[in-house]
Amino acid sequence: MQEHLSLDIAQLLAGGLVLVSFMLLYQDRLTGLINIFALHALVLTLSVAWQAHVQGAAHLYVTAAIALVFKAIVIPYSLHKIVKALRVHRTVEVVGGIGATMLVGMFLMGLSLVVMLPATTTADPYAREDLAFALTIVLLGMLMMVTRRNAVSQIIGFMSLENGLVLAAAGANGMPLVVEISVAFSILIAFFVIGIFLFRIRERFDTVDLYELDRVRGERR
Repeated sequence: MQEHLSLDIAQLLAGGLVLVSFMLLYQDRLTGLINIFALHALVLTLSVAWQAHVQGAAHLYVTAAIALVFKAIVIPYSLHKIVKALRVHRTVEVVGGIGATMLVGMFLMGLSLVVMLPATTTADPYAREDLAFALTIVLLGMLMMVTRRNAVSQIIGFMSLENGLVLAAAGANGMPLVVEISVAFSILIAFFVIGIFLFRIRERFDTVDLYELDRVRGERR
């Protein structure tokens, strides 16, 4: 009974992360998008912490703490400051519309389950479900990067994609602590570098809308 309850909670948290990924796809306001990403990181924190408890892997608590501090607090706070400083348009244009994007997202979720569940029949039940959900989150993050024309929203898509990779690593009996810390700081450094480029793009072109940048270069979409 205890094992079934633990598995159900793990699936609930991983499934909740997929649900929040769909909320990211649905959102077309930058402020709401950033807040939902903070929720995405919070659910990831809970999921990884639960995996740490179930597996008895103390180092996963460090991963959960990193996700909580940097992804749920530091990065969303910094993004709010960047959006305010750059005076970015608060509405994000979605290529093809939100309805079509959500339909593609549901197709990708079904594809992930169809591909991963049969391929991991011999894996641990915790890892099997988490890997299927993690692939869904990665694909939804990629979809968000493709369908958003605003650079800030594409950054959030990239960060949500990385959350899916962390979920997969945690579910598959974790990864070495040194690797987790290295990945976390690499993401943080990449975030700050991207922030600097955003300020430079805004200063040079007076926009961070990628459609407008293509237009400046003489390209059409």
